[in-house]
Formats: sequence, structure tokens, C-alpha cells
Amino acid sequence: MNEQNFPQRAMVLAAGIGNRMRPLTDARPKPLVEVGGRALIDRNLDRLERANISAAVVNLHHFADMLEAHLQKRAKPKIVFSDERAALLDTGGGIAKALSLLGDKPFFLVNSDSLWLEKNSNLARLARAFDPSRMDALLLVARAENTVGYEGRGDYFIEANGLLRRRGITERAPLTYAGGALLSPALFNGAPTGSFPLLPLFDHAEAAGRLSGIELDGVFLHVGTPAAIPLAEAAIRAQAPA
Repeated sequence: MNEQNFPQRAMVLAAGIGNRMRPLTDARPKPLVEVGGRALIDRNLDRLERANISAAVVNLHHFADMLEAHLQKRAKPKIVFSDERAALLDTGGGIAKALSLLGDKPFFLVNSDSLWLEKNSNLARLARAFDPSRMDALLLVARAENTVGYEGRGDYFIEANGLLRRRGITERAPLTYAGGALLSPALFNGAPTGSFPLLPLFDHAEAAGRLSGIELDGVFLHVGTPAAIPLAEAAIRAQAPA
């Protein structure tokens, strides 16, 4: 994808209940949990602003009014709300509902609880690597040694041609999804209505040979639980200039 076609919109997933982050999410939405004195969602929106993304679509459900009030103070990127107050639509359903706000061109996807320590923009790397003729989704993936706060068995293997293969139930994979991607609206062709997860759409793209990945340049901070917060903060302090 050339610079002229650099994506101008992003979807920020922010509607979830955040059960694993309790008790912090008993009184606030997970995106407003602070890491190093700054809300998770603000750290992600800061990255989008640095990449000159013009608009971020943010879905709302858990403590929707609180999150909406917080984000209305922000000028860049422009915040567009996708309201899920009536019913939580899961990751896939939430994006599908917001497609009319995201437009007909590829868009970035960012999980509000995923942070990256980076010197070079991984959003720019995703944009440069994305080829809509070959891909419906390009995922940012990280090796275990480049993660903080992640304790899973990994998600994907990457082939020499950049295609991804999701691990089997008994396998351990070297790469984990780092909570960032560049998606084509075509990924949602034939998707179900209502609430549904995003993973089956990735599986469908994988089966069609249209799911690719690039490795994160930097460190992936997975802030999914209260215990992960001090680990993330320590990593941020370690990277800060003296």
C-alpha cells in the first residue's frame, strides 16, 4: 500500500466488560484503566494521532457514558462513537456494526488493552505491507520474548510467504496476536448479524489464503489483568530516556 493510500480510519475496540480486569472495572470501563498515569485508550489514541489517522471509531457499552464523556475532550484523531449500549456485540459484531462509519477502504484495528513499545511505527509497517489483492487481514504478531503480561500458548505460525496458520488445540505457537491489524471491509462479506467474535473471520481468511502477518517491531504489552499493570509500567519506565 503506497503512502497516498495510507488508511485514515481506525476501529478501537472499547466496549467489553473487562471481567479479567476486575475489581478495577467495577467502577469504570476497561479502556479508562490507567497505566503509568495515562488511560489505556488514550495511549492507543496517541499512537493513532502520531500516525496522522484522521478518525477513530470507538464502540461503547460498559460504562458507556463515562467513556464517551472522557473521549469528547479529544480533538485528534476525531472520535466517532459506535453505540452498543443496547447489546454488546463482541469483537466481530462490534466492527460489523461500525462498518458504515469506517468506510469502504482498509482500516486499522486496535484493541484498547494492547500497548506497544516501539521506535518505528508499527501502524506504518502494517500499511506498507498490506496488499488488498492478496489479503483480507494483516495481523501484527509478537514473539514470546517480545511480550510482557502475556501467558498464553501463542496464536499463530507464520509461513515464508507471510501467511498465518492458527495453532491447533495441543500446539504451542511462537507468535501471539498483538492486538493490532489492518483489515479490509471484505473480511466481513457474508459475516453473521448480531453478536459474534472476530476469530472465525480470521479463520475463514486463513482458509482462503488471505490472512497474513508481520512481526511487531518492539515489545507487546498485554494489559489484561490488574497484575499485568505493574509489569507494563516497569517496561515503559525501562524504555524511557534517562
